[in-house]
Amino acid sequence: MEAIILAAGYSSRANTFKMTLPLGKMTMIEHTVFKFEGICRRVIVVAGFQSKIIQAEIAKLSSKNAYSFQIKFVYNEDFNQGMFSSIQKGCSELTEPTFFITPGDCPLVKKDTIHLLAKQEGNVVIPSFNYKGGHPIKLSSEVKQKILETNPESNLRMVLDGFEKKYMNVDDPGILMDVDTLEDYQKAIDYYKG
Repeated sequence: MEAIILAAGYSSRANTFKMTLPLGKMTMIEHTVFKFEGICRRVIVVAGFQSKIIQAEIAKLSSKNAYSFQIKFVYNEDFNQGMFSSIQKGCSELTEPTFFITPGDCPLVKKDTIHLLAKQEGNVVIPSFNYKGGHPIKLSSEVKQKILETNPESNLRMVLDGFEKKYMNVDDPGILMDVDTLEDYQKAIDYYKG
């Protein structure tokens, strides 16, 4: 199994580059990557804006040898076209039949949640907390194929609408907590300190 982490956006609402903001002893992107330890063979991090910073961060993580998986840095030269172009870029790198996809700014998901998702069958498996879908989502090779065949102007929601979705209820508010603003970041720190 593999994971695609989307880290190509402008962080425009946060007014700072959020991927390398600290959360405890790790950065936000490191938390997101670390969640797939022991579950995925490879994690693909797709960068765009500030890609040099992400690349340096990934190199630092890879040099630690603390992970049982390979971390692959991929640059999306079309990142200004939006998130779907980064999803397509990540999908073109996949070699396994099932994969996770998550934004890089979702550092608070419990590892147990990802373990549970990994065991679920289905083309589209979405974790849900209080009846709201969150991240990461688990997708099949059929979905990957459809993503790659779809017009880059489209979006993931439109692709997923063509498949039956399986929602999995989890006791994990972290699946809904992405860090878009500095206010979100403060909430994330508070939640992390718990």
